[in-house]
Amino acid sequence: MLTFPKPVFWYNLTWQGQTWYETIKRWFLCFCGNKLVIRTCDLFCGVGGSSRGAAMAGATPVAGLDMWSLATDAYAANFKNATTYNMKASDLKPRTILEDVGEIDLLLASPECTAHSVAKGKKEGCEKSRETAFEVIRFARVLQPRWIVVENVIQMQRWARFDEWKTKLVGLGYKVNSGVLDARFFGTPTSRRRLFVVCDREREPTLPVEKIETSKTVADILGRGESLAAPWKMTQVWNADRATATLERAERAVETLGAKTPFIMVYYGSDGAGGFQQLDRPLRTVTTLDRFAYVRPTKTGHEMRMLQPTELAAAMGFPQEHRLPESTRREKIKLIGNAVCPRVMAAVVKTLTIE
Repeated sequence: MLTFPKPVFWYNLTWQGQTWYETIKRWFLCFCGNKLVIRTCDLFCGVGGSSRGAAMAGATPVAGLDMWSLATDAYAANFKNATTYNMKASDLKPRTILEDVGEIDLLLASPECTAHSVAKGKKEGCEKSRETAFEVIRFARVLQPRWIVVENVIQMQRWARFDEWKTKLVGLGYKVNSGVLDARFFGTPTSRRRLFVVCDREREPTLPVEKIETSKTVADILGRGESLAAPWKMTQVWNADRATATLERAERAVETLGAKTPFIMVYYGSDGAGGFQQLDRPLRTVTTLDRFAYVRPTKTGHEMRMLQPTELAAAMGFPQEHRLPESTRREKIKLIGNAVCPRVMAAVVKTLTIE
């Protein structure tokens, strides 16, 4: 496939509603019979879930940015030909990306999301976190990508500045659409509802349609990454070191499912649904906390272990070739819990960019 470098001097020259660059590039590619290469830049890239999904859709990741060095290390390991920027988005001049890697056709972004929680309220620090979404505006103004995809928690829609933020995207010449998608309808063995905002400079953007719930379940991800020579250690559920709330959740599960049925237990916190689930359905939403335990019956009683990072990555839909960085278990789970499900992003990008 042929790339087409973007000379700086014609960024802003327009003809019939398009930049001269876009017009000449399309004429050139059409004449040469080459397929258009979709070059992507991933803001707040994390472990690379969005870029992995874009790549699955046929796009080419060329740049990723994140302020957490562990995230950019992981991104660089998985997208070796991409340029990574380990810094705050606010500290990087968008034109630097153009100078380093050239044109950007698709801008992906997952701005900070934790501050959109209702419990966070209107604290000053939280509002600064929410306002990282405006970095998308700043980068889009300079990079001028044809398409933009922004992913976030669904509570972003309640943000007091959400409409203002979308209006600024429209002001840059984009047509904007948004909706909530659940990963379990896109071949992913977890339930994860997230907001997707899609933008297109040339036509009305659409989102993929949720059709059939996946047949993939927790049972399909158990054991991903486990060595037969060194299986993960199991411990007895009922022992003096367990918290009372944990033992109560285990007792409810056994009483409901029967003593011979294995299950997943919420080890920390509460999920408002009894604290357990069967293995024949998608895993509940993966978070940044190490909270899911696999429990199975044995002749000597029930034993358990926590789900491992590789299993959680499989639940999120990451392919086996996607590498996690050398780091602590807690850090790996945080990276996975903050990630975008690749298969959902792949469907979004395919729907958005199909000609």
